[in-house]
Amino acid sequence: MTMAMTQSDIPPGPESADQRLAEGFAHHVERWALAQGATEHVATAVRHAASALSMATSNGHACMALQDLPHLPHLKHGPDGLADVPAWRRALLTSGVVGTPDVPGSMPLILDGDDRLYLHRHFDYERRLAQRLMRARGAASQLAADTSNLQRRLDGLFGSNISKDRLQGDDIDWQKLAAALALRGRLTIISGGPGTGKTTTVVNLLACLIELDPSCRIALAAPTGKAAARMTEAIRQRASHLPEVIRSRLPAESFTVHRLLGVTTAAGGFVHHAGHLLAIDALVIDEASMLDLALATKLFEAVPESARIVLLGDKDQLSAVESGAVFSELSIDPSLSEACVQDLSALTTTPADRIRPPKPLTTSALTDTVVWFNRNFRFARDSGIGRLASLVNAGAAQQALDWLGSHSDHSVQWIADGAAAPTSPSLQRMAAGYADFIDAVNRDASDRGAISDAFARFRVLCAVREGPRGVTAINLHLERHLRAALRDFDAAESSPWYPGRPVLVLRNDYVLKLFNGDIGITLPDEAGELMVFFPEPAGGLRAVAPVRLPLHETAFAMTVHKSQGSEFDQVLVLLPAQRSRVLTRELLYTAVTRARSSVTVCSGPGVLAAAIAAATQRHSGLLARLRESASTTDTP
Repeated sequence: MTMAMTQSDIPPGPESADQRLAEGFAHHVERWALAQGATEHVATAVRHAASALSMATSNGHACMALQDLPHLPHLKHGPDGLADVPAWRRALLTSGVVGTPDVPGSMPLILDGDDRLYLHRHFDYERRLAQRLMRARGAASQLAADTSNLQRRLDGLFGSNISKDRLQGDDIDWQKLAAALALRGRLTIISGGPGTGKTTTVVNLLACLIELDPSCRIALAAPTGKAAARMTEAIRQRASHLPEVIRSRLPAESFTVHRLLGVTTAAGGFVHHAGHLLAIDALVIDEASMLDLALATKLFEAVPESARIVLLGDKDQLSAVESGAVFSELSIDPSLSEACVQDLSALTTTPADRIRPPKPLTTSALTDTVVWFNRNFRFARDSGIGRLASLVNAGAAQQALDWLGSHSDHSVQWIADGAAAPTSPSLQRMAAGYADFIDAVNRDASDRGAISDAFARFRVLCAVREGPRGVTAINLHLERHLRAALRDFDAAESSPWYPGRPVLVLRNDYVLKLFNGDIGITLPDEAGELMVFFPEPAGGLRAVAPVRLPLHETAFAMTVHKSQGSEFDQVLVLLPAQRSRVLTRELLYTAVTRARSSVTVCSGPGVLAAAIAAATQRHSGLLARLRESASTTDTP
């Protein structure tokens, strides 16, 4: 079943802020070209190109292909009906405002040799990021001379994978191999879905690093506060098998990337950068799929050349909201050279002929750095959530609909609700999902831990913010439902604050130590005053007065993007009534895999099938920049 979405499928809307910004930028570039002596025809072409490029970057692309530029009457057209790419190239390069990789100058636009058109800053980020990553890939780590001693360490740390029957048949321990890969080199990229063992692997790797060097300075970070807090909690939970002397040296806190780098008053500026490096020996980044191009570049440039970098993420998840799909591109090729295979075999006592990585999606210059974790220890591949995730990833729309329609697995429910607004079955399921939470609030509002735990077990995830099936409308509905169900509380209808109101922080506040993605619950304190209680990284809850909160919103429902880095026992996924560009298999996969035990999908069959069939495509030249950098960087 093939369902391709075209621009005509998307209803027109009023001019957006992005469109206004694009047009303003385009007119500025046109005037610049005219001032450089370009003809009116060429200046017009540049204006169209600049506008299209600006809109592409606002939609997450790092660049755009010349063949995607609009038709212009004065440019020659090729036989396929597209604007002639050589003609576009000639026009742009004679405009006086378009540079090339060899001679970028101070031009606002850059055109590379493969007909990719960039904003100058995005090309610069790609080139700098590629150069830094290739230097990390090419740097050999200093391993202990006694390989047998390191073997014993790895055997001891990963021995539980065998004792817990995690390995079956001809399986080999890719967790152990990933740790060995990170000990062998200074750049390691581990991709796997929830429950595939990424955190366990990192805990054991950190234990190795600490044994090798007890003074090793390790930093843990993630793009959002919620993901950083979950990382700290997960590492603490999975470190119980380690000796106390090792556990005591594990990092006690994870940072947001912004907090790690140190935000300054300058726009986009950080305390730590290429000229003022972080004082660390190893950096582990969780939920790396949320890193955008600009932030990734600034982060990796701030890491000392001698430090190890370990990226954890899921190549099949949504990419960052901003430009780029950095993690999915970096993790695209799990190939291992023969020399690397021999080293891993020696370090792990795994027969070399059994170390056979999966075939790459495409080749990359980052061989010997990537490991894919494909086995899930939380739910089996043929379990409800595992099976649905696999069908979505494969783009098997009709097969997924047939299986969902059979209702053969109680852990996955499909409510075939495609109405303009959610129908009664969908709304009843949402109310049922929060029933335990409402009971906890009514039972004892002072039992904040039980209330927070009850709220964390269920979440409504929406694909869009606006419209009757979006976050705003669903939060309003569930808010009314909660207010009506509250007992023994007298909260004025005009007040936005009431016991049980969940709050999602939308902006970092470093003074209050609240970060984008943090969720708190509004409850009375000992004096009866309503406060918002947020979980602390080390355990417990911290009260913040509502008037002091940074930008925030009610959080019964949240977007799938906002849910990244979170997990819930049960999830309800609500898709809009009409097809949309935001509906992709990556979005649906991300939503489904937020669930630990059960997921309910509320969608009409056509929209659901279209989402599964539509793969996200983000234009980028990062792989090309990596190849270019490899040709000029000495690598082993």
